[in-house]
Amino acid sequence: MTNDRSLQQLQTDISRVKEVAWGVVSTAALVAAVRLRLAEAVGDEPRDGDEVARELNADPTMVRQLLDALVARGIFETDGDGRYRGTGLSALLREDDPNSMTYLVRWIGHPTFFELWPHLETAVREGKPQSLAVFGKDFFRYVHEDNPADAVEVFSGAMTQASTHTAAEVARALDFSGVRAVADIGGGEGRLLRAMLEAHPDVHGTLLDLDGVVATALPELKAGGTLADRATLIGGDCRREVPIRADLYVLKNILEWDDDSTIKTLENVRASAPDGARVAVVETLTDHTPEPVVTTALDLLLLLNVGGRKHSSDHVKRLYEKVGIRFDRVRSTGTFLHLVEGTITAG
Repeated sequence: MTNDRSLQQLQTDISRVKEVAWGVVSTAALVAAVRLRLAEAVGDEPRDGDEVARELNADPTMVRQLLDALVARGIFETDGDGRYRGTGLSALLREDDPNSMTYLVRWIGHPTFFELWPHLETAVREGKPQSLAVFGKDFFRYVHEDNPADAVEVFSGAMTQASTHTAAEVARALDFSGVRAVADIGGGEGRLLRAMLEAHPDVHGTLLDLDGVVATALPELKAGGTLADRATLIGGDCRREVPIRADLYVLKNILEWDDDSTIKTLENVRASAPDGARVAVVETLTDHTPEPVVTTALDLLLLLNVGGRKHSSDHVKRLYEKVGIRFDRVRSTGTFLHLVEGTITAG
């Protein structure tokens, strides 16, 4: 009995390792589905594979192969007659779904990363990113200057979709007591800032990001927009300067470079902030994540492309202490993101 059970466990373990190793196929299949608009073609009602192929103007046999692979992964379903139908997961692969993940999927499976992943062993051995070795320059310089295969568009779309999923919840979770001015540092197009200003009509907000990013800010925040009278847009690099005086500084998913860059950004916040101002780092924390597979994947990607990392709450606490920000607490936003709250103190 013991030997039989051990053999059974061995077979289970072998199957599990194979599934993990074939994860690259899951990524490729999802990217292909998004680019083909497969979820839109399948829809919600059962459809024959040949029907789906005709709508996509694609090869019927290979469309069924792709669908079968995604059925095996729970993205689509089949009925008793072998027809395919959509699910709650496949709905997220539709461009018209309000919670669409199309750009996020394309970013995760972007060819740029397929060039980097084979160098993960070297990154781990050397403890440094591999972008310079692979692309000849810093990762984000490469993406923005060389723009390989629509990388900038895909990255921007992915960040927008990610923010759409969480902005309202983060805005509700933040403590705005006594806050008249909020600064969204590295806030991209300003989706979180928009959510904060909509939730708190007496608050003024400032968005700081790179010049090219701020140029694409949401229309509500720009001149003539519905929130323009309460919004200021500043182009700049937070690692060089944070020229904003505010009561609350929010840094969402940006402190994931090397520690030196993170510390410099926090020092810049402290240099401009008045005593008593609050700081909220908003991140997926490694010790609080409900998505450990996703979080550890991002952690490895950050190591590989920029030499960064995801943080634990204790790591953020130590970073706060290094720059003289008092660590206060960690709170959930009700999503996969948490708030690490601190206060600017005199001294």
